[in-house]
Amino acid sequence: MSSLQRTPLYPLYSDFPSTRCIDFGGWELPVQFSGIVQEHEAVRKHAGLFDVSHMGEFMISGQDAEAFIQNMTTNDVSRITVGQAQYTLMCDDNGGTVDDLLVYKLSSDRFMLVVNASNIDKDLQWLHEHVAGDVVIRNVSAETALIALQGPAAENILSKATSEALGDLPSFHFIQNAQVCGHAALLSRTGYTGEDGFEIYCSAGDAQDIWRGLLSAGEDHGLIPAGLGARDTLRFEAKLPLYGQELSSTISPLEASLGYFVKLDSGDFIGRKALQQQKQDGVPRKLVGIELIDRGIPRSHYPVFNGNGEPIGEVTSGTQSPSLKRNLGLALIETPYASLDSEVWVEIRGKKLKAKVVKTPFYKRGAALS
Repeated sequence: MSSLQRTPLYPLYSDFPSTRCIDFGGWELPVQFSGIVQEHEAVRKHAGLFDVSHMGEFMISGQDAEAFIQNMTTNDVSRITVGQAQYTLMCDDNGGTVDDLLVYKLSSDRFMLVVNASNIDKDLQWLHEHVAGDVVIRNVSAETALIALQGPAAENILSKATSEALGDLPSFHFIQNAQVCGHAALLSRTGYTGEDGFEIYCSAGDAQDIWRGLLSAGEDHGLIPAGLGARDTLRFEAKLPLYGQELSSTISPLEASLGYFVKLDSGDFIGRKALQQQKQDGVPRKLVGIELIDRGIPRSHYPVFNGNGEPIGEVTSGTQSPSLKRNLGLALIETPYASLDSEVWVEIRGKKLKAKVVKTPFYKRGAALS
């Protein structure tokens, strides 16, 4: 695994004897530190600390930066103010998804885009191909580390490591030049778990100090490090999409049930015409939740059939939900079969197993688990 990229926090993984790393899109990252279910439950009940330094960060600056981002993304960046972040997507001319990302408004003419690690090179090329006007694009991914502190105890833990007024920070807002564990950082109330939490963008050289400082601050609050396995089960329960599974160049944001983040009335953007047509005609496929009635666990790419044995789509993600103890999946299927309680069949190892379409998200913060 020596040819794989490593984050600035890689040397600290060995502090946890049960750490198991995998090749994740060319990065050597921990799938677990202690155990996926244990880490999942810690985030739902207490808090978990994630190394997500593999994510990509681009600085977009210049007089025309906002207009450029408006043209490149599906959401309306003009609606956010300085200190606010926005979830959005980039599409191609056919309405397929190039990537999903976060936009941070740092000033009137300076923004940070946070993109998926596997798409850094592709996204950078896509942005450069369409750049216009007074716009400078800088890839700062290598010099930036990202640590995510997630869970109900996250605010209490972080308040021990910073003097910032965290209680006054709304979701999807951030503080620039915050001091965290004695180091400058951008402190954002965002995350990818369905829980309250924070993401800390810092210099790669400060990451180890901040990681250790947060673990120390969280010692009495049940904080443990968490890996990619728990990150995936947590985001899955909250129906947060994963690029390459719920989103891709062949899956539009409308098919992925992300229409809320597609502002067709906010002016032109790449892919708008195709998405407008798709909305007008009705999406041919929909992303739905499914639950296995027969015994089995749905996994990514398992085919889905209707009652006549005809293929109608496939599972995009699936697992036995650690929170709900149910065998659940997300599936992209033909729209006529997407109604709640519709019966569908998932093929697992050559056998078609009965499932039904169920309500999503599977988990909502503050809602009783059932």
